[in-house]
Amino acid sequence: MKATHKALAEDWASFLVRLRREDDVPVDLDYAEREKRRLRLEAHPLEWIKEFFPQEAKYEFADFQKRAIARILDHPGNWYEVLSWSRELAKSTVVMFVVLYMALTGRKCNIILCSNSKDNAADLLSVYRGQLENNERIKFYYGEQKGVKWEEAHFVTRGGISFKALGAGQSPRGKKNKTFRSDLLLLDDFDTDEECRNPDIINQKWNWFEDALYFTRSFSEPLTTVWCGNIIAKDCCIVRAGQKALELSARETPLGYWDVINIRMVNTRKPNPKDDFAYGTSVWPEKNSEEAIDDVLAQVSAASGQKECFNNPVTEGTYFKEIRWGKIPPLKHFPFLVSYGDPAPSNKVVNKKGVKKLGSFKANFLVGILDNILYVITGYLDHVKQEEFVNWYYYQREYVGDVPQIYNLIENNKLQDPFYEQVFIPLFAEMATKKGYMINISPDTRDKPDKFVRIEGNLEPLHRQGRMVFNIAEKENPHMKKLEEQFLLFDDGLPAPADGPDCIEGGWFFANQKQRQLVTGAITIGMRRANPKRL
Repeated sequence: MKATHKALAEDWASFLVRLRREDDVPVDLDYAEREKRRLRLEAHPLEWIKEFFPQEAKYEFADFQKRAIARILDHPGNWYEVLSWSRELAKSTVVMFVVLYMALTGRKCNIILCSNSKDNAADLLSVYRGQLENNERIKFYYGEQKGVKWEEAHFVTRGGISFKALGAGQSPRGKKNKTFRSDLLLLDDFDTDEECRNPDIINQKWNWFEDALYFTRSFSEPLTTVWCGNIIAKDCCIVRAGQKALELSARETPLGYWDVINIRMVNTRKPNPKDDFAYGTSVWPEKNSEEAIDDVLAQVSAASGQKECFNNPVTEGTYFKEIRWGKIPPLKHFPFLVSYGDPAPSNKVVNKKGVKKLGSFKANFLVGILDNILYVITGYLDHVKQEEFVNWYYYQREYVGDVPQIYNLIENNKLQDPFYEQVFIPLFAEMATKKGYMINISPDTRDKPDKFVRIEGNLEPLHRQGRMVFNIAEKENPHMKKLEEQFLLFDDGLPAPADGPDCIEGGWFFANQKQRQLVTGAITIGMRRANPKRL
């Protein structure tokens, strides 16, 4: 046996052993008691699921999962369900619960599971086969399930329920179970990243579903269609299926539903990637804690997190297609430099509505203007404690030395002002004692327009004209890499972090105002008025 086949066989065997060991079957029940209990469980699907799958259903169901289960089971007629749930929200597992419930209670008898390939479909179907073959609770209440035909890609239970695995593009014609045409189509993991880059393949797969697979049904018998997949591209089969479900949901008698659920949401009934990323909380806290989500998202790019966890497959922004990296002139040639910081007072702040704001990065970047070019020299962009944020100003000072002059600013809008007064002034004073010298810090109190408008209006023209240059000597600096990524993903339709570009805009604004003052001799710089809170 080949090594890969042997490994798969061992995995399958251990899976079956686990199913047998984990089931505590109430064997002391007599037939009448068993039937009474079975009927009671069938009348309460959530209890039925917890009874038959104690290990898989070990976490309490989230409300959105309960609604999906009820929605599918409450529509015994034609129904078209699309579940675009984020990673780690158990969409395939929840669907398995529902499908096996419908099969074992006699609601469905000819089930086709389709995926991007036959092998993948067979792998997904093997979980169903394993449960039917070795789940002792299923055997106790419904009898032995393993039938005469019990193959990897097609098996039929002793009760006559047929399960088939198909890969996209395979011929589904003639897929009958005796006289019954398919009455449940399950499409899981149907799209792939590579295929989504080719519109022709998406068209072919979608046409295959609608022309071939869908019409394995009977017109006179109800069909339940369930799609499982998060949105990995702007145009993919799951998006087309979702749009079809939206059309069906708008009928006088609804026939479908598109359920889009992100890993964090403000309102699970109203998906909004931008607000969900900025203000949402875990939709399934019983399983995915806020800290765990933070840790996972911190280890991948913003683009990957958006696609896999927020159903937002934007791979690049509209405004900054490519960052210009170049050599920075000697720092002594600059008339002055600006160290501008955005403190993001906390990684989790409660706004006026009492909703936690998540995902903000603290930022501090050193910028300078010379010969009408904005140079981004170095900086920091990360989730850190306030003490480290204060340290960044000292790091910048040590990086530059005594020449040229550095102006140190910290964003301090109306919402941040109490935090500046109560936290940062004492922290800077404490740090001055430790370091032996003081960083002169000025709060930027200007009433800023919308973040997107400022970045697009002030920085995009510089970028387009080649007048915004990143220090190529700092190209391997992870903070500069994060800054570049945030610029490349910057878009009004993308809720990816833009704290880095926002910080650069703040530094540019002050440097531009200061330079104007040097040229014209104006008194005011940066801030709109003399500021008594300057430290």
